Amino acid sequence: MSQAPADLHPLVQEYLHELHVLRQLSPHTLKAYRMDLGELQLLATDDSIELLKVTNAHVRRWAGRLHSKGKSSRTIARALSAWRGWYDWLTVKDARRDAQAGRVTANLVANPVDDVKAPKRLKSLPKALSVEQALALVNQAVKEAEEKKDLETVRDAAIIDLLYSSGLRLSELLGIDVMQSKDRQHESAGWLDWDAAEVTVLGKGGKRRSVPIGGPAMQSLKVWRSVREQLEQADVSIALFISAAGARLSPRTVQARLRTLAMRAGLPTHVHPHMMRHSFASHVLQSSQDLRAVQEMLGHASIASTQIYTSLDFQHLAQAYDKAHPRAKAGKA
Repeated sequence: MSQAPADLHPLVQEYLHELHVLRQLSPHTLKAYRMDLGELQLLATDDSIELLKVTNAHVRRWAGRLHSKGKSSRTIARALSAWRGWYDWLTVKDARRDAQAGRVTANLVANPVDDVKAPKRLKSLPKALSVEQALALVNQAVKEAEEKKDLETVRDAAIIDLLYSSGLRLSELLGIDVMQSKDRQHESAGWLDWDAAEVTVLGKGGKRRSVPIGGPAMQSLKVWRSVREQLEQADVSIALFISAAGARLSPRTVQARLRTLAMRAGLPTHVHPHMMRHSFASHVLQSSQDLRAVQEMLGHASIASTQIYTSLDFQHLAQAYDKAHPRAKAGKA
């Protein structure tokens, strides 16, 4: 926001004083009010409008002006809230004064900020790896598993392969058991069907879904199963992914292992488990263009949640265009 004018309108000063004394707002909040109301005063001055004669049309124009200056939706919404509060205070103040004087109408008939909303905030797109980056990460995990053949590297390869192959949430992945439990005291949240190459998980809202697993990912999972079966501690847990002590893995362990592996794979971005889910959805959509199928595999209740990946798909196409088309860049003949 711009600096507040040195001489604030007397009624603005009175309002700020009331906020300080009666409402006892914090210095930080008062500073924000001062800045926002000072901005209002500057906008009115620029358009030669008296603050007490501001209309709804003025406020809408000024909100648009702030937006064109690059102010965020959150900043504009905060300013509108401050302006609305001041005009509400003026209306009450005028009504009280009119009643004392025997009049029944206030000078401000309506709050000029009413029904004015900040521009909608653009939803930030989920970050996804490129196909090349995703394959580099999976290949790095598989390579390390083949070379070291120890518990952690073999397990990590199976985890990353499954995340990218089936688009699971981290909570869904960690809830998977080696097989479906028939014990009523321990009903499996998720399990693998090794013959059908499918994983069944418990998603949001308690909804189950089954997702296919690709051939390479199934191979990584079978290698991990053979290593897991050799652990003495494996008998005490039916969890698919366990530590050396036989405990079901924690989310932080998977996050840390994935982050470290991504660094060794030379990826230039912070990789987390949900990014693998975004990458799965984006890459399947790029290839199939089947939004409903992706929705079903992700377990989205609404197609609107899945449609965000069409934006990611467009970004991918735009980047490919920029790199490949001879007239994509400005100034090129």
